[in-house]
Amino acid sequence: MAWEYSEKTVQLFMDAVHGKPGTHMGEIENPDGLGEHGSIVCGDALRFTFRVRRHPSDPLQDVITEARYLTFGCTSAIASSEALCAIIEQGGYTPIRALEIKNEDIVRYLNGLPSQKIHCSVMGAEALEAAVFNWAQRRGVDLAKLGIKLTMKDENEGRIVCKCFSVSEPYLRRKIRELNLRTIPEITNAIKAGGACMSCHHAPGGLQDILDEIWGTSGAGAHTPEPPPAAGSSEPLSLFQRIKRIERVIEDQVRPMLKSDGGDLELVDIKDNLVYCRLAGACAGCPGAATTLKMMVERVLKEHVDERIRVIAV
Repeated sequence: MAWEYSEKTVQLFMDAVHGKPGTHMGEIENPDGLGEHGSIVCGDALRFTFRVRRHPSDPLQDVITEARYLTFGCTSAIASSEALCAIIEQGGYTPIRALEIKNEDIVRYLNGLPSQKIHCSVMGAEALEAAVFNWAQRRGVDLAKLGIKLTMKDENEGRIVCKCFSVSEPYLRRKIRELNLRTIPEITNAIKAGGACMSCHHAPGGLQDILDEIWGTSGAGAHTPEPPPAAGSSEPLSLFQRIKRIERVIEDQVRPMLKSDGGDLELVDIKDNLVYCRLAGACAGCPGAATTLKMMVERVLKEHVDERIRVIAV
């Protein structure tokens, strides 16, 4: 399927991938601030760097003069990153004031994003926050004294609710409140949690339980999906059982993950430990297709079927 992007989103993406002057794809050498968000295993990752014009005596008056990004992601991830850099550079932001930039500002700059792609704008805002924290450490700025809560360390150490995308409970609770997320699909669209195997949707302590606790809504009557099979959890599989398990894992876990970004997967053949497949939909022809097959599809099959599996692109 083709996503319905605004003309501005498409133009920013095309300018960036063709390296047009004035675009921001790349990395600043010896930056004043560096932040990362996401994971290449999940299909989205962003590395954000910026340089400041340093004030001679007061670091709070530093001004960001240059911003750059590197991203493993789709059209919306690149366009959102371009938008973030443009907003910062054009606005003459100090690092502290840049923390006021939210994902809604990025979406507004792009004249909108498909609901399934909102997570790309969230990724940019989170990477910016991480970069500002990094700048503060380098410049000796005590963010706590400024009333800015340092949540990142605690969030990284919290319980993992969505194992597919490594989303922790503290981070999940913060984003549910910040973005006013009321349903599981809204969570998935905003931060991807729950968009793969879906086993965290209605598990004890899962997405619905957290929504119920925060908003007081009811999850009664919700269906709890059957847990996915785990590699090595049973007797050795026959060839038929092995093929059926591979098909099931692809259907229940891999394809929903890809479809959340408009992609799909075609299973071509299975020979012993070799699984031959090709990406389809919006993922077909993507520059990151080989990495997606290796880092996402193969990882899931290794985890839930057999560690010896290798995925071959055809």
